[in-house]
Order: sequence, then structure tokens, then C-alpha cells
Amino acid sequence: MARPTACSVNREAKFRIGQLVRHRIFPFRGVIFDVDPEFNNSEQWYQSIPAEIRPRKDQPFYHLLAENEETHYEAYVSEQNLLPDESGEPIGHPQVNALFGKLHDNKYELLKRHAH
Repeated sequence: MARPTACSVNREAKFRIGQLVRHRIFPFRGVIFDVDPEFNNSEQWYQSIPAEIRPRKDQPFYHLLAENEETHYEAYVSEQNLLPDESGEPIGHPQVNALFGKLHDNKYELLKRHAH
């Protein structure tokens, strides 16, 4: 049996779908709706991040329904730049209700989808 490598160990996501999080550097928060085990966006997007704050690619990246004081949007954020949001405040993003149910303990319930 093969031993897990350091890289595979790093890919286990710290945060879960439905969890409220906030950005470590920038003033926004959101709810996770998808997770990539490692960076899975364009190289152009990656290079647009200033080098001094550019995250490693070999870690989970999270898709968020995000909000700041001005607007709602989708964000793609590395694990190293996220912290749990323990405010208990719901996310006001208009797509939250399409994906999630009730908010309990800083985590949204995932709505069950029915196959047709």
C-alpha cells in the first residue's frame, strides 16, 4: 500500500461546502459552494494576483458566493487565505437560497437535488 505524499495530505479540504468563511486579507465573506483539491483556474488569473500575496497552487481552492459592503459576487480563494466566519450572520448573495437551506452554527444546509 502506497503511503500518502505530503502533496496529497495537503489536498484534504479544511473547509466544507455550506460553511461560512471570510478572507484573511480582504474585507469580504462568503459561503463555500464548491471545492477544487488544488488550483484549477487560468494562469492569467493566477498571475494577476500580486506576487507578494500570490497563494501556492498545491492546496484546496474554494468557490464562494461572496459579499462585501458594496456588492455580491463569486470568488475563488485559496485555503491559506480563508478563515472561519463565526459571525452567525447569513450571506445576502441572491444565489444562496438556490443552493442552500437553513443556516445553523455558521454552516448552511445543502439542498437535496432530485434527479429527473
